[in-house]
Amino acid sequence: MKLTSIAPCRLPGNLPGLLALLTLPAMMLHAQTDPGPRPGPPLSGQPIRGLSPAELQMFAQGRATFTEVDNVVDGLGPRFNLDSCAGCHAAPQAGGSSAAFNPEPAVALKNGASNKIPPFIQPNGPTLAVRFKQAPNGTPDGGVHNLWVISGRSDAPAGCQIAQPDFSNLANLSFRIPTPTFGLGLIEAIPDAVLRANLAANASQKNSLGIQGSFNTSANDGTIARFGWKAQNKSLLMFAGEAYNVEIGVTNELFPNERDDTPSCQTGTEPEDVAAPGTPADIEAFAAFMRFLAPPQPAPPNPTVAAGQSLFISTGCALCHTPTLQTGDALSPALRNQTAALYSDLAIHHMGQALNDGITQGQAVGDEFRTAPLWGLGDRIFLLHDGRTTNLVQAIQFHDSPGSEAHQVVGNYQNLTAAQKQELIQFLRSL
Repeated sequence: MKLTSIAPCRLPGNLPGLLALLTLPAMMLHAQTDPGPRPGPPLSGQPIRGLSPAELQMFAQGRATFTEVDNVVDGLGPRFNLDSCAGCHAAPQAGGSSAAFNPEPAVALKNGASNKIPPFIQPNGPTLAVRFKQAPNGTPDGGVHNLWVISGRSDAPAGCQIAQPDFSNLANLSFRIPTPTFGLGLIEAIPDAVLRANLAANASQKNSLGIQGSFNTSANDGTIARFGWKAQNKSLLMFAGEAYNVEIGVTNELFPNERDDTPSCQTGTEPEDVAAPGTPADIEAFAAFMRFLAPPQPAPPNPTVAAGQSLFISTGCALCHTPTLQTGDALSPALRNQTAALYSDLAIHHMGQALNDGITQGQAVGDEFRTAPLWGLGDRIFLLHDGRTTNLVQAIQFHDSPGSEAHQVVGNYQNLTAAQKQELIQFLRSL
């Protein structure tokens, strides 16, 4: 039997991903091959159909803001991961996920910055954010610790001399890659009642397969949060405001305080991003761009893809990766009462030891993650929450480890013939 062609584990340091892979049964390494991202132009990045002229203008303005590069005078830092939203959300178009070429090493040294590049940041690796599992005193941490500081940059205040975090304890680090933002307006417009009914559906079949799931809910109003790897953010505006402050270092009306308030590194009043008469704040422009981004379009169907889709359902994959959900009475007609082919239930599920990142966010504990929407998977390069692999076969394998709700579903997949497994992979790469 022919061994599967499997890309190397890309998790920084290679160690956690590789060790987890070595625990997988040998039979799982056979028979099917991931063809990789599909060739041809990407089928994403355009505005959703049905927008009004005013909404199209908001989309265009939002895209321009999303792709612009911030300098220190614009509010960058004092601590940051990148200087542009589109730098992280780059592939296959602005609004996507991590690109094949990582811009972080270049940004680390931009304008004479004195940053040292940690070994887990590689030019051909995924674009990463780093969370610490524990604080120095041993208590849970979970927060993002920025890779870079503005110290030494030609556009930074002359007296700014803050140091990067200590990233030497690799066992304490948890990595995340950017989530794609295509179709997020449709996801935002799905009513809570639809999500709860979908999670309760097919209860006997789910129970027989060990599938449970729950929702990460807002601590403020109790409604379902749905954005981010652990569904930790409630809305697109909250998602935008947090990322602007945490990833780029720009304070805004949702997050008005600097994460590092060293006096010598401050450049102006807070918040740095505010709305002006007739001009939205940057975070509002970001949210509008993401809200009106069309969902990725699947490749044209063919018999192999159709067969793979049937297997996706019969194995039980679709019980979590729900093929379609309906939006509700959204303000924009383009988002109102639409079918969203997202392939997700937006619930959080226990995914087992191999994927446990040691981070708790809201109700989602270390091994719990939101069911990742699969639309656009055909153009994705790095996979799973930390970009540890570029290979779909390996990504499926990582779904099966002690404690995973996907264990029996992966078992159903493993019981397929080699040809059937390949059909299922081809279907996934068609999305």
